[in-house]
Amino acid sequence: MSPIAPPRIEKLRIRNYRTLRDVTIDLEPFTVFVGANGSGKSTILDVFSFLSECFSKSLPEACERRGHFHELRSRGAAEDESISFEFKYRESEPPKGKNRPPLITYHLEISEKDEQPVVSHEFLSWKRHSWGAPFKFLEFRNGIGAATNGEDPDEKAERKPGKLTSRDTLAVNAYGQFQEHPRVESLREFITGWKLFYLSSEHQRGQPESGPQKHLSENGGNLANVVQFLQERHPEILQRIFNKLQRRIPGLERVEAGVTEYGYLLLRFKDRAFKEPVPARFVSDGTLKLLSYMILLHDPDAPPLIGIEEPENFLHPKLLYGLADECQAPYGCSQFLTTTHSPEFLNGVEPQSARFLQRDDKGYTQIRDDAEYIEELDYHITKPGKLGHFWMEGYIRHGDPES
Repeated sequence: MSPIAPPRIEKLRIRNYRTLRDVTIDLEPFTVFVGANGSGKSTILDVFSFLSECFSKSLPEACERRGHFHELRSRGAAEDESISFEFKYRESEPPKGKNRPPLITYHLEISEKDEQPVVSHEFLSWKRHSWGAPFKFLEFRNGIGAATNGEDPDEKAERKPGKLTSRDTLAVNAYGQFQEHPRVESLREFITGWKLFYLSSEHQRGQPESGPQKHLSENGGNLANVVQFLQERHPEILQRIFNKLQRRIPGLERVEAGVTEYGYLLLRFKDRAFKEPVPARFVSDGTLKLLSYMILLHDPDAPPLIGIEEPENFLHPKLLYGLADECQAPYGCSQFLTTTHSPEFLNGVEPQSARFLQRDDKGYTQIRDDAEYIEELDYHITKPGKLGHFWMEGYIRHGDPES
């Protein structure tokens, strides 16, 4: 049975967040951000990381980790301007023959009061029918507002006023913990489930304490624990991963996680040419990265949204086209976001999935979707080409450091 599709973000607007002065992005199930160094690719992924931390930790802590509110607000913005995020999403795709779920809008504005970050405006709205204006079933300003109860909140449903204990508390985070607000609860679970990965081979080569773990950590330091989990609970998925690795890494026979006499896990790689497997500390960075990507893309309980920085790092260029293809149809149906500098990776990406970034004369990020532009390339292109080739040859000027 196919996994149930998680929520999908269709459109995201960001205002006054670092170089993202005012950008709107249409997001696909798989979206690739392309651009020169410093164009804002990492900042877009950090938006998702920031929002997730606001929910899983707190707004002050998320700001503190990035150097306080004034370091987050776009340079050149007025002191009274807020940082705002707004995204439109659907909770899941319905079975065939059923109506699509309504588009829900989540809006969050963050300001600074007395040198502390506060939630100045937050709302959830939807339009359940093709007529009428969107209905805000949760809205708070500076900690005071109201939320509507029920599975399908509308104007007739009970609307309860409320006051949060602190102005830096997110209303969705607070109300999302109550069963009488299932739509709010769904959004809270969605955002806290986002995973942004910054994989480090240094951490992946470690020997963690034994114990199966379902999901890969942010830096991949528990890679051996996840392999142990798959060995014990999902051997068929682990075998599928091995089959794909064997086609990409010559000579690789299997990967195993074994427990040492001191209770630590040792990840080992068996080569067909040798009798004994070797520990992860002697394996290449690329092999560890590719194993991590395959595990992420075959997670039986995948996060609803996955973000990865520059997956091409440490991988052979000929592996990147296939990796991009894998990312476009992950096993768990996650929404997948990534950044890249690699034309080889971009060659495996459909034009509608690419977003090209460039800084304007004021230093702010501009984003364009070049799908239509590629279709209108000059007639002198006489043979089929790939997206990465067009980009490298200068036909796509956004994202080109020499343009």
